[in-house]
Amino acid sequence: MGCSSNGEFGSSADAAEKVYVAPGEYDEFYGFFSGGYNGQLGVYGLPSGRHIFTIPVFSQAAVSGWGYSEETKPMFQTTDGFVPWGDAHHPELSQTNGETDGRWVFINENNTPRIARIGLDDFKTQEIIEIPNSAGNHASSFVTPNTEYVSAATRFSVPMDEEELQNMDVSIDSYKENFHGTLSFIKVSDEGAMSVDFQIRMPGFNYDLSHAGKGPSDGWSFFTSYNSEQAHTLLEINASKNDKDYIAAVNWRKAAEYAAEGRGKMIPGEHYRNYIDHEEGGVAKSELIEEVRVLDPRELEGLVYFLPTPKSPHGVDVDPSGRYIAAGGKLSTVIPVHSFAKIQQAIEDEDFEGEEMGIPVLNYNSILHGEVQNPGLGPLHTEFDGKGNAYTTAFISSEIVKWDLETLEVEDRIDVYYSPGHLMIPGGDSQKPDGKYLVALNKITKDRYLPTGPEMFHSAQLIDISGDKMELLLDFPTEGEPHYAQGIAAEKVMDNQKRFYEIADNAHPYVTQGEKEARVERDGNTVHVYMTTIRSHYAPDNIEGIKVGDEVYFHVTNLEQDWDVPHGFAVKGANNAELLIMPGETLTLKWEPKKAGVVPFYCTDFCSALHQEMSGYVRVSPADSDVEISYGTGQ
Repeated sequence: MGCSSNGEFGSSADAAEKVYVAPGEYDEFYGFFSGGYNGQLGVYGLPSGRHIFTIPVFSQAAVSGWGYSEETKPMFQTTDGFVPWGDAHHPELSQTNGETDGRWVFINENNTPRIARIGLDDFKTQEIIEIPNSAGNHASSFVTPNTEYVSAATRFSVPMDEEELQNMDVSIDSYKENFHGTLSFIKVSDEGAMSVDFQIRMPGFNYDLSHAGKGPSDGWSFFTSYNSEQAHTLLEINASKNDKDYIAAVNWRKAAEYAAEGRGKMIPGEHYRNYIDHEEGGVAKSELIEEVRVLDPRELEGLVYFLPTPKSPHGVDVDPSGRYIAAGGKLSTVIPVHSFAKIQQAIEDEDFEGEEMGIPVLNYNSILHGEVQNPGLGPLHTEFDGKGNAYTTAFISSEIVKWDLETLEVEDRIDVYYSPGHLMIPGGDSQKPDGKYLVALNKITKDRYLPTGPEMFHSAQLIDISGDKMELLLDFPTEGEPHYAQGIAAEKVMDNQKRFYEIADNAHPYVTQGEKEARVERDGNTVHVYMTTIRSHYAPDNIEGIKVGDEVYFHVTNLEQDWDVPHGFAVKGANNAELLIMPGETLTLKWEPKKAGVVPFYCTDFCSALHQEMSGYVRVSPADSDVEISYGTGQ
């Protein structure tokens, strides 16, 4: 039966049966888990917990050449230069009519503010857009009910001048006078292209998380903030003094109208939009955008309202009906639940406690649906099952707490191992949750798995929520530090998978459509190798006439067309990664030979029974040699 753990697993033959996916069968759900500090997006099957795939996003990935190949390097362009790493926090599936639709998954990058869009037809990153006037893109990437916008917010306020929001060289202790934050709304076209439509200038708080409204609250977005004290040092003490911080309620539909009318101000805001250009064979392009529209709530009425919320709120979650907004106050002993109807009434009545930077602060008691008592210690995040129940993580007491949305009574609680941050119910932040499973994303795994030294993978735990009582079914480790996850019924994604890749559709500028076109061309010290790969050889596989000091570009086209036959390409001594070339695709590896000799290249991805034979040689001669370019296959 294997080794036992120190914690009570609460499992049984029944639990094992519930998570068992027989050989040849598929999981019921896809789970998309952020990779945290690995910068990528993990794909897991549920209920099995099997790690199926890792999608390269914000960090270079040697496994595929992402960020190493000439075609994908531009995806890492930022105003700080080439940034080959990212801190990926919150995936969010695209929605139509408030329901997950299986088109895309978005994910934010916290360190160098960016948002990526990944196509679920091929599980590849298609676009990455940088967020200007921001520092720490944490409250991101959360979609509106029809994916009109993806929202983002600065985690770290920074000094901004009054006119153009440019970061200033000022003393840090001038925080209260000079520091500001921004909320950003990224418009998404029908084809998925992203653009920063507008930003909203905000007080100098720390903006933490967000979710969009739905149903009656559609057109609004809600952002938690902490550090209303506007402290700048030892935040664990100085940013935890106020009994209440704020949720920023943003009327994004009104803001979009203001932007469309040309209101606000266009200011400098350089940022890059990097995207895969499919019309040119999948080559990434970088587009520098120099301006952004900024709206100021001091000048535009009805844009933002603050909802007082205890204490140091982290998560903010909108129930499937769109009537209730639940907050997770890290230092609170209750879960405050705001009523959207009461918020609207308080706005109409101008029932304000005061203001922050011209933004009205609503009366706490006037907007409150109620408070959940005894929700566990350190409540953080809430998701919903679509049956009138909410589920909240309690970080300090290491449990999931189930409560009723109407009565606010706690109905059940279950221990998890240990310290859960986010949790995920497939579709649990949409209008149509699949209320069958819950995944707890735990920050600590101590004593749950075989030890692997001081660094351990984090832990996910699958919980059955289909009955009145929660049942722990499964532990499984997760890569990096997953902050959040999204789940979707597998059928919504599988039906859109592309299965066949026409060579004729490859519009890459260096494509080789067939072996007869394979060749090697010299232009001064630059050499272009037009190469093809098919089971189980390269064309050409013998190349001579390369010289020390040349810049050699291997443009490798995979002539396979069936979806599950990639080929690899690696050259001895190359100062980058391999290429993993998908069917019908062309990728380019740049190689600069440093010394004379005969150098092998080979396929890194097992493709056939004769995979070992799939290799070739490049002859490298001294820089002053007179060896002419020659090449061939099977000669």
